[in-house]
Amino acid sequence: MSGAGGRPYLAIPGPSIMPDRVLRAMNRASPNIYAGELVDMMPKLVADLCGVARTKGHAAIYIGNGHAAWEAGLANTVQPGEKVLVLATGRFGHGWAEVAEARGIEVQMLDFGRQAPVDPQTVEDALRADKAHDIKAVLVTHVDTSSSVLNDVAAVRAAMDAAGHPALLAADCIASLACDRFEMDAWGVDVMVAGSQKGLMTPPGLGFVFFNEKASDVRRTVPRVSRYWDWGPRTEPELFYQYFGGTAPTHHLYGLREALDMLGEEGIEAVWARHDRLARAVWAACEAWGAEGPLRLNIPDAAHRSRAVTSLAIGKPLGEELRQWVEVHMGVTLGIGLGMQTEEDPRSTGYFRIGHMGHLNGHALLGVLGAVEAGLTALNIAHGDGAVQKAAQVLAAA
Repeated sequence: MSGAGGRPYLAIPGPSIMPDRVLRAMNRASPNIYAGELVDMMPKLVADLCGVARTKGHAAIYIGNGHAAWEAGLANTVQPGEKVLVLATGRFGHGWAEVAEARGIEVQMLDFGRQAPVDPQTVEDALRADKAHDIKAVLVTHVDTSSSVLNDVAAVRAAMDAAGHPALLAADCIASLACDRFEMDAWGVDVMVAGSQKGLMTPPGLGFVFFNEKASDVRRTVPRVSRYWDWGPRTEPELFYQYFGGTAPTHHLYGLREALDMLGEEGIEAVWARHDRLARAVWAACEAWGAEGPLRLNIPDAAHRSRAVTSLAIGKPLGEELRQWVEVHMGVTLGIGLGMQTEEDPRSTGYFRIGHMGHLNGHALLGVLGAVEAGLTALNIAHGDGAVQKAAQVLAAA
């Protein structure tokens, strides 16, 4: 059977499905970038972005991806030769550390592996040991897209406070923003980075850095930030172009405006609840499949699993074979086992991921789960029965 008929479905953890409303908003002629609606809509767009981030602070927009946001956040707060403490729970924690090292920043790494969250006591101990307060920032990934670990950011802040350490707390919410609950101000986060292509339901190409007054004060002590990375003009522009360090990403802004409207209409609490419900349906199906086969959830404890993405182990090379079959025959693209390589499986062919973020509802998710079950059956991969029914029961009970 060919999967060529009908619309293909992207079930990877970003870029997420683009809503038709967002696509229609972008389908327009190029606007005037000097006056008119594009210029006029920016203050409210920035305010609504901050609303999604749950902050009364500032939001800087960069024409770039999440990696650009990583660098922008560091460029404004940490100087070459200074030190950061990186809390890694997967590939993307290490990725942020690599960006820091490339900027000449010293990295102290606490690696908690790929199946467990950050341990706050270990963080507190590391900060207490930093008697001279050489560590200028603590970098934590709220959700690591590779492992699907969900970290307790508020607990990291509590550990920092218990240690009496003055470092900034910086959080990577590229995978989690508008999917997993995140409270920037309430949790004491000083800097947060995100991207447009996941929970914000806009094509890749925009990176965001949110920051509070403490981080702004630190920025004023940094003697040199390149004109492009400097978040000052982007958050207090005298002219429209300064929002973006040059020509505006016009059509992305129209798409983002529509996506923010959609989030506002649903309400952020309802958005979080929807993602929680859909994630629990995925987990129920995966637990049923794994009852009589090799498939297992990468994160054993549901309290530490992301509501945006689920990483799964099934054994080499079954993950790759399953992904290929489902894409060819079902028209569904699953996520690769990114960053999960081992000595026995250097290409991560024994892992795959299901993205359940952004513009997603129950019928779409049940289609994805049904496609996975068809693949398990077609490839004669042992699995338990009733998985899709278990998922449906979770959705029905909501």
